[in-house]
Amino acid sequence: MKVMAFNGSPRKGWNTAILLNKALEGAASQGAETELIHLYDLNYKGCTSCFSCKRIDSKSYGQCAMNDDLTPILKEVEKVDAIILGSPIYLGTATGEMRSLMERLLFPYLVYDKNHSTLFKSKISTGFVYTMGLTSTGAQERGYEQQFKATEMFLARIFGSSEYLTVTDTYQFDDYSKYVATAYNPEEKAKRRDEEFPKDCQKAFDMGVRLSQQKAASL
Repeated sequence: MKVMAFNGSPRKGWNTAILLNKALEGAASQGAETELIHLYDLNYKGCTSCFSCKRIDSKSYGQCAMNDDLTPILKEVEKVDAIILGSPIYLGTATGEMRSLMERLLFPYLVYDKNHSTLFKSKISTGFVYTMGLTSTGAQERGYEQQFKATEMFLARIFGSSEYLTVTDTYQFDDYSKYVATAYNPEEKAKRRDEEFPKDCQKAFDMGVRLSQQKAASL
């Protein structure tokens, strides 16, 4: 069994990456092989709307025809048992790198028919970890939950099942005094980091366990 995670943050050692690693630890505790891919290390684009993946008799039917750093990774996804996506929220949504990955990952499998069919050849578990500087109340006021559920729906439609974890009010800077960030209280941020973030890490670990167990149960 293999679980692959994708870090949509430019940071390799901060909130999103930490949580993804915890999720992979949870998967590994169930015997899964794990791999974490940092999207900002790759050179790729989002969908260019060539529609080769939809064209009748195309060699690329059901597959992305583009050739770049993402190409071999997309092929590897077809061999894994679960995937976990992770991204901070930038300007109200996932990062550009994560959105581009999702376009390339989901669209080729999506069939334009009335049955909402998928060309993905198996059923796998999927998860998404979202991190943000906003509080849970702020995220709710901005309607983030609606887009999280929309992404969950697409992932479940293509791959079979999906869940997500939201981690709010995250710690963004080593030293808040060096940045213009008067909207935040550094002491409260640090307190939340010390008291709540470990609980978020446990939730991520538990997600990794669940995704692995779901696959094991289907075997």
